[in-house]
Amino acid sequence: MPTPAELNDNFGIPGALVFENHDGLTRARITTPACTAELYLHGAHLTQWQPAGAEPVLYLSPASLFKPDKAIRGGVPVIFPWFGPRTAEITGNSTEGAQHGFARITEWTLAFAAISGDDLHLTLTLAPSDATRAQGFDHFRLALEFRLGRTLTMRMTVANQGSEPLVFEEALHTYLCVSDPEQVRVLGLANTEFLDKPDHAKRKMQHEEALTLSGEVDRLYLNTNATLHLEDPLGGRTITVAKSGSNSSVVWNPGAVLTATMKDFEPDSWQEFVCVETVNAAENRITLAPQQAHVMEARLAVEPLA
Repeated sequence: MPTPAELNDNFGIPGALVFENHDGLTRARITTPACTAELYLHGAHLTQWQPAGAEPVLYLSPASLFKPDKAIRGGVPVIFPWFGPRTAEITGNSTEGAQHGFARITEWTLAFAAISGDDLHLTLTLAPSDATRAQGFDHFRLALEFRLGRTLTMRMTVANQGSEPLVFEEALHTYLCVSDPEQVRVLGLANTEFLDKPDHAKRKMQHEEALTLSGEVDRLYLNTNATLHLEDPLGGRTITVAKSGSNSSVVWNPGAVLTATMKDFEPDSWQEFVCVETVNAAENRITLAPQQAHVMEARLAVEPLA
């Protein structure tokens, strides 16, 4: 893989984009008039995005591990080709493989970097390797495009370059900073079915207009392309997550009990974030025909709370 110095020579933008080593991982630091951000080539993992004049939007755990074989905890982990533990039903006969797939623990390749107006555009790609082939995944290509400015757009393209259908799940597992998860409201999921993970993945219906959180919450909402709004009254803002090419959404907060068991969280970490995720999973998994591509996009914006 190229060194930070080589990346700076080929892609660096003075005053806007610089590459450096952080704990053995290559990190891009982004500074524009519209925002600051940080992104790791490990997992194509965006760990920071802060629009100018605003508080940070993405939560990064202070206890996160920065190791080549570990996923970074927080920011926007990229989930592919399965969501959660691997199941034979979704991704073939094998159940072997890391939680949430291999994309978030694999080094991606930087393919493009440019400034357009106040926005920085970055594209990273992922191709098959001996490691992915050993898990039964060949003939795929991934591209993840970031547009970083006062708003954040993440566009993930999966291409099937093989001769057989490609079945996969995917997610942009976005951790959003909040002042108190038990005070926030998530709007946009009324009258939507979900799988309630803490309750043995039972299928339920949310009838309420707003979801409020108490204790562990882990809901996979199905058959929805709705835009979601996270209202944070103590923070005085609304974070909007709009999407396309996605028919599932996840809302997750581990609560105090589960957080205490997770080594890459601090005990009180659950009090600082709510995950609002753009997903295709379970019955909304993608079956991609040969020589076709699928695009999933998430768009984040921050506004003062009305």
